[in-house]
Amino acid sequence: MDLNFSETEVQRYSRHILLREVGGTGQARLKAAKVLIIGAGGLGAPLALYLAAAGIGTIGLVDHDLVELSNLQRQILFDEASIGQKKVLSAQKKLLQTNPLVTVNAYAARVTLENVAILVNDYDIICDGTDNFATRFLVADACVAAKKTLVSAAVLRFEGQISTFKPHNGGPCYRCLYPEPPPDGLVPPCSEAGILGSVTGVMGTLMATEVIKEITQIGQSLSGFLVVWDALASEFRKIRLKKDPACPVCQ
Repeated sequence: MDLNFSETEVQRYSRHILLREVGGTGQARLKAAKVLIIGAGGLGAPLALYLAAAGIGTIGLVDHDLVELSNLQRQILFDEASIGQKKVLSAQKKLLQTNPLVTVNAYAARVTLENVAILVNDYDIICDGTDNFATRFLVADACVAAKKTLVSAAVLRFEGQISTFKPHNGGPCYRCLYPEPPPDGLVPPCSEAGILGSVTGVMGTLMATEVIKEITQIGQSLSGFLVVWDALASEFRKIRLKKDPACPVCQ
């Protein structure tokens, strides 16, 4: 591991390096890490900003959408000048302005059965911030097959939830929690149900925190737990998750 930092890096990351739990070794791990973010929306925007600011060496962004005016209520990577641009290209520009010391790979594409394994295999940790169950299950299954750690969050209205899935280290997988996608229409998308913009900020930064913890190997992993946040009640709940012995994916 390369522990040689430039003077610029020492100054930029000094508040990390001062932390006994992180230090130079932890910062070097962040610099060497490769993190893939699937979905550059409400969750992916704050997640990507904090990972870039933290000095994650390589960040991949996957999203096929263009920036729309309705995105600006919560997707803090973008502004009015971004409207009509590809999200990943606009985000890439903003992240490099935030920290030019990192590498940002932009993939302006949908995640499909044909490309998911290629995308996942090139990165150490995968982050799912997508807004549809088809993609969530596709990514989760690919992470199990590739033995990659998955940090996944979801939001709706005034609530959010987050977990880390590491079945390759003995923890449950996404399908241990949700064996199958819900029936169509049961869980409405944010475009129909609404979302408090700051809720995505809270959950996105929680995702960034869990990614940094996994890379630096500090604290307690969320593997085996689901954290649920109710913004209206100002209440967090931490629920233990167990492997499903009948899970067809991770057994």
